[in-house]
Amino acid sequence: MPYTSVRDSRVHYEVEGRGPGLVLVHGTGGDAEKVFGNVVGRFSQDRTVVRPNFSGSGQTTDDGSDLTVELISDQVVAATHAAVEGPVDMLGFSLGAVAAAAAAARNPGLVRRLVLVGGWAHSGGPRDSFYFETWRKLLDTDRELFKRFSALTGFSSAALDSFGHEGLARSLADEWPPPGIGRQIDLGARVDIRGLLPRITAPTLVIGLGGDGMIPVQGARQLADAIPGARLVEVGAEGHMDWFADPSGLVELTRDFLDTD
Repeated sequence: MPYTSVRDSRVHYEVEGRGPGLVLVHGTGGDAEKVFGNVVGRFSQDRTVVRPNFSGSGQTTDDGSDLTVELISDQVVAATHAAVEGPVDMLGFSLGAVAAAAAAARNPGLVRRLVLVGGWAHSGGPRDSFYFETWRKLLDTDRELFKRFSALTGFSSAALDSFGHEGLARSLADEWPPPGIGRQIDLGARVDIRGLLPRITAPTLVIGLGGDGMIPVQGARQLADAIPGARLVEVGAEGHMDWFADPSGLVELTRDFLDTD
């Protein structure tokens, strides 16, 4: 179980495969295994896949202070340097897309190609502020309602129906969320990387999820509009986490983009 250190934090990461580096960055409440465990094998045959856990997830530890975009992006960069020689390709999901975008902007030359999935540029709008405030209040008052709200906004209605009654009951019995999720939610409510985005020089693919009730597709449009030369792909009626069940579409989009000369 490898670790590295940066800014008074001990960063836990996973690494598999061989070849050019591909860094996969999880989102709020996720971790290297929960988010990308079913994706690693799709890339590790020909790539060194690095999966950092930023603060609040996995075995990463720090001083417990408020999280910042700078901290979590530095943790991603530290794990990258520890695991593989750069430049690397990087895919970030949700809050991980924020961290990946910041890492690319603040470390020119580190990222060869960048993929941002279900991300956003700032949380200052009324709807986003209201969402994060509600999410945090539910976490603090009723964990079961928090999990129900997360499922209802994180998955499309079609995905939820596909789980069936038993599958949804199992999700309520799962140990999720992790203890560090509150700090990640608080950071999500404060996100504003608009000043960083024009500094990204890596070719960038932004994937927006058309049925996303957690991070609406407008967030992806914010990113694509601000990153020079970014390509935006909006995927149908997909919910924020629908791809967890079947990542084949995301893998295909990512591979096509990464393999482009």
